[in-house]
Formats: sequence, C-alpha cells, structure tokens
Amino acid sequence: MDFSTCDICDRFKSDASGALRVFPGGRYASYGGRERFAGPIRTVRCLDDNSAVKAAVESPGEGRVLVVDGGASMHRALLGGHLAAAAARNGWAGLLIHGCVRDRAELRAADVGILALGHVPLPTDRQGQGSVDVPLQLHGLLLRPGEWLYADEDGCLVLPERLSA
Repeated sequence: MDFSTCDICDRFKSDASGALRVFPGGRYASYGGRERFAGPIRTVRCLDDNSAVKAAVESPGEGRVLVVDGGASMHRALLGGHLAAAAARNGWAGLLIHGCVRDRAELRAADVGILALGHVPLPTDRQGQGSVDVPLQLHGLLLRPGEWLYADEDGCLVLPERLSA
C-alpha cells in the first residue's frame, strides 16, 4: 500500500469534521520489520496480560492492524518475538501497542509493522483476561474497530474508512 501520513494530513488539514485523528508525535517507537503499514483496526484492551493479544495474532489477520490498549503499562511486555512471528505468518499488517514489547531483534526480523511505547524484558502472566473489539481511547483519540489506521516513518493516524485514491 502506497501512502504517506504527511500527504494524508495535507489532504485533511482543513477538515473540521474530526474524521482525521493524528497520534501525538514522539510517543511510539517502531520495532517491527515494516516501517509503513495500514489496515482496518481490530482492538484489544488488556493490562499486563497478553492472552487476548496471543489469541488475536494466532488468528487470520487479513491485512488488519491490531491496536492494543495496555494502559501504557511499562511493567510487562504485551508482545514478543513468537507472537510477532505469528502475526506476520497470519497476515496482520501491523500492531500498535499502548504498552511494552520485548525480544527487539526478533521483532525487527518479523515482516509486520510494530509500534509500541517502549520495551521491557519481563513477559506477562497469562490469565485469560482482556476485552476484544471494543472502542479504545488513546491519547484522547477515540478508535473504533473497523476504522483505518495508517502508520509510517512520520507518524500514525486514524480515519473512519479506507482512503480512496
């Protein structure tokens, strides 16, 4: 998919409808093998338990982007090398983790986009918790399942639907 978040922002800069939601700059670092990714959003809300993340990435991604609200916790990693490899194998375009990841070298080797707030070596303690396909509020931005996330080297943004050419 060929796009530029800067070009998208130029296109919508005068739109007062609120359709374009841009993530604040400098919050997320890129950890995956792809710098640029886009797709319809699927959501997970969890705190220091990646059970729902594991279930999602082990299912067909079909070009979607998994947005994980980990409560900005910096205590446990919600994604590591094995789950990143599963996401790539299963066709996920990317993951945005509002929390931490681990296994940085393995993440970089996975053919999937991965953005996260940070990294920590400690894994989660899976207890089967988490909510799937729920609206999320990150950095004051409302994200709904099915909306489109676009991410590249310049930033990350969300639109209600896929951009037409």
